[in-house]
Amino acid sequence: MSESNLAVPELATVEVSGSTRSSFLLRSTLAAGAAFGAASVTPFVRSAFAQGDTTDLDILNYALTLEYLESAFYEEGLKNAGLSGDAKEIATQLGQDESDHVDALTTAIKGAGGKPVAMPTFNFGMATASQGAFLKAAQTFEDTGVSAYNGAAPMIKSTEVLGSAGSIVQIEARHAALIRLLLENNPAPDAFDKSLEQAAVLKAVKPFIQA
Repeated sequence: MSESNLAVPELATVEVSGSTRSSFLLRSTLAAGAAFGAASVTPFVRSAFAQGDTTDLDILNYALTLEYLESAFYEEGLKNAGLSGDAKEIATQLGQDESDHVDALTTAIKGAGGKPVAMPTFNFGMATASQGAFLKAAQTFEDTGVSAYNGAAPMIKSTEVLGSAGSIVQIEARHAALIRLLLENNPAPDAFDKSLEQAAVLKAVKPFIQA
């Protein structure tokens, strides 16, 4: 599938440098979102975690990597995108939320006896080159994050971990709604998230995934 035929080309341009399983899964998640849109991430993530012996620590480290991505994105956007007015105010608040999510997940992983995954290196390309590009990418990242959490949730064994993930995904959804309002888009256009057949998503994503 060429980049011109992608549902969300912006996601295909984001570079994630890292050799951990979480970094690989994040690259794959972005590829799924690029191929078919944010909603396609849910079945991909569910399939990825259903294969093999996935632990709650694996899922927490994946969530941490997602939060690293969003935290780094807002930090770079505030520095480089020329944000002003409501956009700057909201990006500042959302960036702090993502940083808090990083701290909370790091604490949870350590508390469970695990080791937090290292933060990958990110390259957001032109996504932070202007306020318009930043807001468009922000909506995409927030939608993708919600879909990723939804995909991982059924694999979580601990009710405590599930509750923690649930408290974060609700905030991510509110973030997406705020960004939509800034863009003068409907903050809740559908009663349910759209989904695609898992096999179709995996087939479309495969050419974009590099271990």
